Amino acid sequence: MTTFESLTATVGGRFDHRAHVHVTWLAVRAAGMPHAITLVSDGLRRTARYAGVPQKYHATVSRAWVELVAHHAGHDPAPDFDAFAARNPALLDKRLLTRFYRSTTLASPEARTGWVAPDLSPFPWEAPTPL
Repeated sequence: MTTFESLTATVGGRFDHRAHVHVTWLAVRAAGMPHAITLVSDGLRRTARYAGVPQKYHATVSRAWVELVAHHAGHDPAPDFDAFAARNPALLDKRLLTRFYRSTTLASPEARTGWVAPDLSPFPWEAPTPL
């Protein structure tokens, strides 16, 4: 069984943004997107609580990153994370969500505690197709 803790141990080192994306990529590959949302979100929530900063957990941000990584992973059968990251550099930009969300939306209590859909631009897989 894949656990968040086993995935983070695989990545090792500092748990910076790149490591978050790496763990998310591993979770998506191991469990598929729907289950990866739960795996990553629950793991980040536990990690924040254990570190004494439960307020740092953000439900919308966690799910949005899983969905974005899953979308790119579905279109890129990279054999390893370094290759995936090299071909998808936008995912290494911590500010990527600002393309999809207003900062006030992400700062809202609703977004911190539950899922809020993008309000600036839809995710690429949700964009309407031209006629």
